Amino acid sequence: MKKYIALLRGINVSGQKKILMADLKNLMLELNFENIHTYIQSGNIIFDFIDVNFKILENQISEKIKLKFGFDVVIIVKTPSEIESAITKNPFLKDVTKELNKIYVVFLSEKPASNYINLLDNVDYSPEEFIIDDNIIYFYAPYGAGNSKLSTIFFEKKLNVNATARNWNTVNKLLKLSKKN
Repeated sequence: MKKYIALLRGINVSGQKKILMADLKNLMLELNFENIHTYIQSGNIIFDFIDVNFKILENQISEKIKLKFGFDVVIIVKTPSEIESAITKNPFLKDVTKELNKIYVVFLSEKPASNYINLLDNVDYSPEEFIIDDNIIYFYAPYGAGNSKLSTIFFEKKLNVNATARNWNTVNKLLKLSKKN
């Protein structure tokens, strides 16, 4: 068995795409996942399953949610080691002026093509900052993500990939929980 972390985008936000965590856990049980734990209402699931391709897991979860709840949800699956790598490689941690509660990690479904990344070379919404590293965007929003021009949808459209963001605290908590279970 292998440990996975599924990140669901856009559920239980402003009353949209509502899924109770107990229902989500039951859905995961129907997929034969084991040792299932959810974290907060925004769609973070830690579970065990056989070693398979992430895209298979993402599609299984997405299809099951569509069938049961009637709406599409972007799912990005990571391993604890990928989450740990995202934490240790965060370039904003080297800058003591950056407030940790203003740091976000945007997980991308895949590494964007360089021509799409190049489109962001001249994007400047200072004092907001972002750094793309493979299939992750480190994002600093000094006024909070809710007030940012650099939303998950912005990155998805510019980079032509699916994305979901988590605040710094959540990313760290997911790693801690995945190591514990």
